Amino acid sequence: MRGDVFWWAAIALLLFAGEVLAPGAFMLWLGFAATAVLLIVLVVPGLSVLVQACLFAALAFVSIFVWRRWFRGRRALAGGDPILNRRTAALIGRVVPLDRAIVDGHGRVQIADAFWDVSGPDLPAGTPVRVVSADGMTLRVDAVRGDAAG
Repeated sequence: MRGDVFWWAAIALLLFAGEVLAPGAFMLWLGFAATAVLLIVLVVPGLSVLVQACLFAALAFVSIFVWRRWFRGRRALAGGDPILNRRTAALIGRVVPLDRAIVDGHGRVQIADAFWDVSGPDLPAGTPVRVVSADGMTLRVDAVRGDAAG
């Protein structure tokens, strides 16, 4: 019996160590399954190796199912930013003054430390404009009227 406990402890530690070396949350759940089998073997001594292996397989499937259904889905929802890698989409709605007048439909604005090409109606430099869309790296802007700024 004590040999079984040792082997399940070793398997659990190896799986946890594997998770540390190659993170991905997969071996972590297998390590939890091995730990659960270790605890079962402590509580119910004398289980055959076949029963222990079947318990491990069943608990591994259950733990991975729980991870996929519960934790993995919640992690994706919590950290999901739909505009994370679409910088121009994050600028839509911003109101900024024109850095260079829009002439023949083309001008320039400065947002933070970056200059952006803009397209829109001809307007003088300094006019507040609202970013309404983006086409590649060119922002489409419209003039802000009256109290609509902000």
